[in-house]
Amino acid sequence: MCGRMAITLPHEAVVEMFGAVPSNDLPDVPNYNVCPTVQVPVVTSDEGTRRLRPMRWGFVPHWYKKPNGGPLLINARAETIAEKPAFRAACRARRCLVPVTGFYEWFREGDATPLPWFVQRVDSAPLVMAGIWQDWSVGEDSLTTCAIVTTAANAAMARIHHRIPVILTPDEWPLWLGEAGKGAATLMKSAPEDALSFYRVGTEVNSNRATGAGLMAPLRDA
Repeated sequence: MCGRMAITLPHEAVVEMFGAVPSNDLPDVPNYNVCPTVQVPVVTSDEGTRRLRPMRWGFVPHWYKKPNGGPLLINARAETIAEKPAFRAACRARRCLVPVTGFYEWFREGDATPLPWFVQRVDSAPLVMAGIWQDWSVGEDSLTTCAIVTTAANAAMARIHHRIPVILTPDEWPLWLGEAGKGAATLMKSAPEDALSFYRVGTEVNSNRATGAGLMAPLRDA
């Protein structure tokens, strides 16, 4: 699962990394506590032209009468994405990349209070997650929304949580974006055991109102 993340890369760096054309209404960065329903910068490909665009994190199916007209869909399970009515059209035709610094996950042992961890790439490079997106509109209201694709966790990540975002490497970006033909389903797998690192962070991040770089700082003596 992915329910909270950190996005700290300047938009200019993301544009260069993907060779993308930026929108002029991208959300402010850095944001060390990105919560569902906020705008996130997302990479799409339109006839070979990559674009960095803002999207609401929280996929809204076309049949919702209002944005909160059903469950909040922030993740889409890789195992069922092609079958679920909410996601099946998007997984075929509207795939995107969600570049982040890392994400937070909470581990619960028994009945104890869940404790937050920060997950990032071992090399501290941007972590690029597979996503799907959807335009939604009713009357004069319209949104462009996205969800992050998740799969079963690898053994390392399973120590914290049984799900993990689908994480893509640069050579996999064209296939996921539809630039390299068909076969994107083969990418919906867990990251290699040695791809990620994670460490405990303070419980301040439990609040969706918390801000600041300190949220990502390793917890001493954890």
